[in-house]
Amino acid sequence: MRRSTRARRSSGNARSKRLLAVVGTLAVFGGIVAVTQISSAQDRRSNNTRPASAACVEPSPGATAPSRRGTTTRTWQNGRWVRNHWGDGQQSVTECQQTRAGGGTADNGGSAVACPDVVSKLPQVPARARAEVDRNLNLLQTQIAEADRRLAAEGNKGQDFIRNVILQPLASKRQATLSRITIAIDRVGPRPQGLNQLAECQVKPTDNTGGNNGGDTGGNTGGGDSGGDTGGNTGGGDNGGNTGGDNGGNNGAPGAGLGVLANNCDNSQLQPHDGFQNGNRCISTAFGEVGAAAKNPSLLITDFPQQVDANQPFTLQVSTRNLVRDRFLAAGQGGYYVESSLLNGDGLVRGHFHTACRMLQSTDEAPANPQDVPAFFVATEDGGGGDEADEVAIQIPGLPQSGTAQCAVWAGDGSHRVPMMERANQTPAFDVVRIEVN
Repeated sequence: MRRSTRARRSSGNARSKRLLAVVGTLAVFGGIVAVTQISSAQDRRSNNTRPASAACVEPSPGATAPSRRGTTTRTWQNGRWVRNHWGDGQQSVTECQQTRAGGGTADNGGSAVACPDVVSKLPQVPARARAEVDRNLNLLQTQIAEADRRLAAEGNKGQDFIRNVILQPLASKRQATLSRITIAIDRVGPRPQGLNQLAECQVKPTDNTGGNNGGDTGGNTGGGDSGGDTGGNTGGGDNGGNTGGDNGGNNGAPGAGLGVLANNCDNSQLQPHDGFQNGNRCISTAFGEVGAAAKNPSLLITDFPQQVDANQPFTLQVSTRNLVRDRFLAAGQGGYYVESSLLNGDGLVRGHFHTACRMLQSTDEAPANPQDVPAFFVATEDGGGGDEADEVAIQIPGLPQSGTAQCAVWAGDGSHRVPMMERANQTPAFDVVRIEVN
């Protein structure tokens, strides 16, 4: 009798466990469905919303701006914001956590403090003044960041409050800092002219529908979480290459008769690429749209110094054409190689451009360590660009050691690939110069 009762209890417990397992499975499935629905509705999210699924991790070396706080800096150039994404948009753990909490690197409700650029207005800074000048340049950045935070917190109190409580005190601080820079250079070299005219700042709209659409919204819809599913796989892995994969050599598919080895990842032994910056992966994202030859991007470094001192700030002037600089999927947030290349309504590539400087150990042979972090790197996305040539100033805070620096600039589509050209004998959108560092 006891055995029968125990058997019934055991059977009842087994049924209960199976029932719990089924309920748990349904709950997990329901959670997956819910997550999928949220991911597929990214275009309805606020620009400042980011997925909470990926952990906040330490960025790789070189991810943050030299001598500055934050991974994204903004300068006001020629009537527009220029956004520079350091380390391809990677965030520090603190910035990541603040952003998810809603108080981090947002664009202050669509506006921010815009101040005249100082670095490009400086003469060559004498070596004996460089340390003091650098300290004060850093202080100028800190002052702007503090004003930005005040604007984000209290900017809704009206224009009089912004002018009297934020902009006027900022101008006074900048005036004192600019005076210290002028005196520091004047002690040991020619006195810089006109720095006192750079103290006044303004509040300017950040144009979230243009540039930020690539960094914030674009990182979600085309990269990161939903981009791996929507941006990458649609037209990529399953449909984009299979028609030509095994049959590509024989059935009139592209490359027929050329012995195409592969055009998808079906037979690759490597694990699928996940949108982050890891090698030994196979990428199924379709190449995407390529424009007509006359509308393919071009790029040129139009002005640069041939020689600078170590740690001396300098500027590269970069001109682009046929590149709409409105698309940037942060590679450090899962937006690397996950979105197909896209053209706008005029047939122009949507993307951004990169600038990097590295010190060459030799000018007689290719560098032995291409994986090394460059001395300077930034990706620029500002909502500008078009079929007419225009120019952006890239401000480099200095290179740390003597030798020959190779400074390169190259265009990227939204997911960081060099834009495709219609023909193989066209020159891609890149340029390189060498600068001697004393």
